[in-house]
Amino acid sequence: MESKIPAAPKPAAKHPDFLTHLEAYLARRDGVDKLLKISRYAAKIVLSSSALPETLTLTRRLRIFESSVGVSRKAFRLGKFVQDVNALRSTCPSSKQELLLSIVAYGGEGLYYFVEQFVWLAKTGLIDSKHSRNLARISAWCEFIGYIGSISLKVRDLKGILEDEACLLSSIEIAKTRGISYGEEEGKLWKLREKKLMTKLSVVQDVADGLMALADIRDGKGRLSAPVLISSAGLLSAIISTHKNWLTC
Repeated sequence: MESKIPAAPKPAAKHPDFLTHLEAYLARRDGVDKLLKISRYAAKIVLSSSALPETLTLTRRLRIFESSVGVSRKAFRLGKFVQDVNALRSTCPSSKQELLLSIVAYGGEGLYYFVEQFVWLAKTGLIDSKHSRNLARISAWCEFIGYIGSISLKVRDLKGILEDEACLLSSIEIAKTRGISYGEEEGKLWKLREKKLMTKLSVVQDVADGLMALADIRDGKGRLSAPVLISSAGLLSAIISTHKNWLTC
């Protein structure tokens, strides 16, 4: 029997024009924050690569810009710990291990955002600056622990996605052999592969951010804390996050 041709995919829904999409993106706290992050780490890469002479006026201005943007970004973290509290409340773990990893991931990130509020207050002068160093160290540890949990959860998710993908591929092969339609399975496979890509990007982003948190813990010491490497990791993380936020607008 001749194999049936899979059903044609439905035409894509009409997306809003670029300016409307951009307006929705910039209305988000994360949207503006990640654009600032891209600007900051692009400047840090230029500064850490020694591409510009130290005596150049532009070099001094880039340092001032990078420092100012770093402080500005902390203001976007005010109250952001609440989203981790709510994420933890809405978690429905399927095992004790998943529950533990969720507590580590959301708890660590939530504490990080909570402490960052006080880091910002110290940077802006409302709290004595002598507390800034200790607060930054606590913040970095919370962030690093949170990324350990987040990466572990996403790796678990990725394994599940790969298993589902293998099942769908098997179903499609069986359908081809029997000569029956498999358009629905191909649609599910496309969505699953899109989800797999986004999960992989999220893991890469978390690894990059975790590397920066580790550098903060170690006060910029060690081979993995080289300024160019850390700045590149920050830029990579910002680009991935911007891409994800843009798609979800």
